[in-house]
Amino acid sequence: MHLVYIVEDDVNIREIESFALKSSGYQVMDFSGAKEFYQGIEKRRPDLVILDIMLPDEDGLSVLSRLRQGAQTKKLPVILVTAKSTELDKVRGLDGGADDYMTKPFGVLELISRVKALLRRSMPEQGQTLAIGEILLDVLRHQVYVAGQVCELTYKEFELLHLLMLNAGIVMKRDLLMERIWGIDFEGASRTLDMHIRTLRCKLKEAGVHIKTVRNVGYVME
Repeated sequence: MHLVYIVEDDVNIREIESFALKSSGYQVMDFSGAKEFYQGIEKRRPDLVILDIMLPDEDGLSVLSRLRQGAQTKKLPVILVTAKSTELDKVRGLDGGADDYMTKPFGVLELISRVKALLRRSMPEQGQTLAIGEILLDVLRHQVYVAGQVCELTYKEFELLHLLMLNAGIVMKRDLLMERIWGIDFEGASRTLDMHIRTLRCKLKEAGVHIKTVRNVGYVME
């Protein structure tokens, strides 16, 4: 389920947008200003942001600029929303890094359509990312995120997590994991496997609970 953040100070508009998105199957969190939004994005990175330009504590264009400067948010899809409708305002927003632009008032069907279209364009092709709970594994970038934050893993830890996530819900026998990750002739692989699982769980923090031990058999990602 895609997570969408709404940053809008008008409570009526915020509630309408939130209701429409939730009714269309999206997970939504809404914020009345930039400060709350920054706090939210530190905890979890969304898949898309609907950002109003006229905010009480910071201009939306300034918020957009800050997102584009962040290593983890520079490619985050953003739809700017504003009551301003001049061509110059739109150019400033798009040149500032916005992916789309909507002018108030607008219909909820248009909002949902634009959100769907932008997510289709921005999300990696199927098979390039894997997600379980708060864990997101980006295959192409060889990177792992937990609750939107980068999780630094060694090469073997990444490969182990990748294999478990690819086979989510399937118990992976110890011998198979050892062969696929370390090779069939690797000495001490059993002890090494257990050590890597412990370290991986630790680095994943609370999300490490998704890796379950199946006694005398192996491990499973749930």
